[in-house]
Amino acid sequence: MKILISGCAGFIGSHLCEYLLKASHTIVGIDNYITGKEENMSSLFVSKNFKFIQGDVADRDFSIDDKFDYVLHLAALASPVFYYKYPINSLTVGALGTQNMLEVARKSDAEFLLTSTSEVYGDPEIHPQPEKYWGNVNPIGIRSVYDESKRYSEAITMAYKRYYGLKTHIVRIFNTYGPRMRKDDGRVIPEFIMSALNDKPIPVFGDGKQTRSFCYIDDMVKGISAMMDSDAPGPINLGNPEEFTIIELAEKIKDIIESRSEIVFKPLPEDDPKRRKPIIEKAMKILNWKPRYSLEKGLKETIEWLKNH
Repeated sequence: MKILISGCAGFIGSHLCEYLLKASHTIVGIDNYITGKEENMSSLFVSKNFKFIQGDVADRDFSIDDKFDYVLHLAALASPVFYYKYPINSLTVGALGTQNMLEVARKSDAEFLLTSTSEVYGDPEIHPQPEKYWGNVNPIGIRSVYDESKRYSEAITMAYKRYYGLKTHIVRIFNTYGPRMRKDDGRVIPEFIMSALNDKPIPVFGDGKQTRSFCYIDDMVKGISAMMDSDAPGPINLGNPEEFTIIELAEKIKDIIESRSEIVFKPLPEDDPKRRKPIIEKAMKILNWKPRYSLEKGLKETIEWLKNH
């Protein structure tokens, strides 16, 4: 297939491009480098089947003079560090960016896949989270620029499906980690690893008893690919249902690195979710997918990559 992928220089996007190129697809990637990095695409540029466009899919005059079999919209500012810094960009990539990519798919008569997020569930009142849960999101809170951008992305994707008959798919990605995460990403795993590698204090927000579920990048890419190959519109949760407290994560990283870092506690940010765990029965049944990496194995590979980069 000929596939258009937004956010191709990002953490998940670059891995997905690499995976699909190995499956003999032709990829056109677009990224504006606001959070993505050129070095993430070093393995892609050597392929004759990869073409890169530096641009912003959220531009009002965005257009691309090409036809595709599949369109994947991954572009997003997924880290709090970046969506706090670029709140307008975070909203426009979810609104204008999603519509622009949907228009490319519509004009190409292509399939469309949106990578949404567990953040659509907000600070969930139902635990663990099934796809039928509508969420508990503060629409004017500091995190709303990301949460609501993805909720809107899902809404307009479904509108295109219903109004135009476009074949669409939605996956909701839970916390994902692995090589190519930015050191300054601000999310919990790279933040803890970089602190531990340098024997600096590991910052834990709140009492550290809030939970997350962490999915390794190789598992996530295979889940997205399985969704591409399916007829399921979604949304379907993709994530690892193993649940860990933030304190447990910090201690595990310290032990693997054999770090002398102390754990320090900081005030909990506004609207920070207390618990996060996916129900993945739909992914298991419909996509025949479930994560294979243990947290310890994935952390070791991520630590090794951050050491060397």
